[in-house]
Amino acid sequence: MQIDDVLLDKLAQLSMLELPQDKQALKQNLEEVLGFMDNLNTLDLEGIKSLETESTPLREDVPFCDPTIPQSILKHAPKAQEGYFIVPKIIET
Repeated sequence: MQIDDVLLDKLAQLSMLELPQDKQALKQNLEEVLGFMDNLNTLDLEGIKSLETESTPLREDVPFCDPTIPQSILKHAPKAQEGYFIVPKIIET
């Protein structure tokens, strides 16, 4: 696949990347990567078992609550009361 300046600028805009001044080297690298992808598309995979059904087993989630964590956090607060941070009022009604 041929990469031209228009396509390269569009890719830069979509990826929100700033491209270097020397775009020619970048275009050659992208064309090389796309060439490798074309090589992969030409492979004959007939008869090869798909791995898409394979998955890593998930561990069982075990809820954990350490009751000392809130107190250890609140002891560093300038002001706390009944398990809550006390902060100055910032919104006027």
